[in-house]
Amino acid sequence: MTSIETPGLLSFTLAILVFFAGEGINRAIPLLRALNIPVAVTGGLLAALATLAAYRFFGIEISFALQARDMLLLYFFTGIGLNARLDDLVSGGRPLLVLLALTVVYLLLQNVVAAAGVTALGLPEGLTVFLGSASLVGGHGTTIAWAPVIAERFQVPNALEVGIATATLGLVVASVTGGPIAGFLIARHRLHGPRARVDVVGVPDRGAPLREDISHVSLLRTVLVLNVAILIGYGLEELMEEVALKLPLFVICLLVAIVLTNTVPRLLPALHWPTRTRALALVSDFSLNLFLSMSLMSMQLWTLGGLGLALLLVLAVQTAVAVLYIIFAVFPAMGRNYDAAVIAAGFTGISLGATPTAIANMTTVTKVHGAAPQAFIILPLVSAFFIDIINAVVIGYIAG
Repeated sequence: MTSIETPGLLSFTLAILVFFAGEGINRAIPLLRALNIPVAVTGGLLAALATLAAYRFFGIEISFALQARDMLLLYFFTGIGLNARLDDLVSGGRPLLVLLALTVVYLLLQNVVAAAGVTALGLPEGLTVFLGSASLVGGHGTTIAWAPVIAERFQVPNALEVGIATATLGLVVASVTGGPIAGFLIARHRLHGPRARVDVVGVPDRGAPLREDISHVSLLRTVLVLNVAILIGYGLEELMEEVALKLPLFVICLLVAIVLTNTVPRLLPALHWPTRTRALALVSDFSLNLFLSMSLMSMQLWTLGGLGLALLLVLAVQTAVAVLYIIFAVFPAMGRNYDAAVIAAGFTGISLGATPTAIANMTTVTKVHGAAPQAFIILPLVSAFFIDIINAVVIGYIAG
């Protein structure tokens, strides 16, 4: 076996090529566009299959340096925070609580399904959380954090492999189901977004005249504000670690950006703040698409081998439960309107994938059907902040 790790700049460049490959495929296959499959997902999965072929047929294990991906994640979530106006947060208070309650109920339901699958298939009890919320709601980060604890407590040596495999497959499923679910709900209920365009992440693929010009000055101004918010986030992260309070860095940057965007423009009204500008929308879109391209192209699909039919069966049931829950619980509870359909697309990321997947699904839908600013505020707060804390409590209880 030959191992190859591509350096940072090459990985970043390949991610751009992967994105354009996905764009070409989506353009050539209208069905992918009709199903609202994100371009980065199409290209990323193609690249992951290519690395799998290199591993299987040529004995070459390809991995990628992903430092740029982690920075793109910070840019993206900070951009979401900069778009969070106070009036949106106030109006989003009740929907946020409803979505949080729905997510907590689903998290518990997901672990019940996992426990039933473990019992029915005769799997080790310790794998319950890795066929449930630790890997699917929590994603790769939560899986890696809990794997040593579960492996030692339940004597399950392959806990990490099962967890990573579940998280990887969940990410793929979430990427290809969110858009079709939203498309189905929008068509069935004849929904549409606002007539006036609001730039949150990205810009529409067609129609709608430009609101303002984009120049190197507006882009540099936007990047400067993003960098300031991220630097403050780094500082706060160090302070929080000193008092034993741990939050993901991207969540801290998101909260810093929310505070800044609701204070600085009021204190300095003459300042050109980038909230709801095309420059910020494009930077956010750029960051999200390359982040997702790098995440998917770096999946090592060969690690899924040898885990057997049991994993696929449980994941198939989890997917069916998630789709039914989204259509018959999330969509009605969130109001049966256009925003609810967009949130339904994003909820697949909460339930089966990861927050960036959720945002990518929502972005693809809103580019076609219109903006949904409130959805882009409340969903990241639920999936990237509140639910991580609740999930940790639930995993700890199950593991205890």
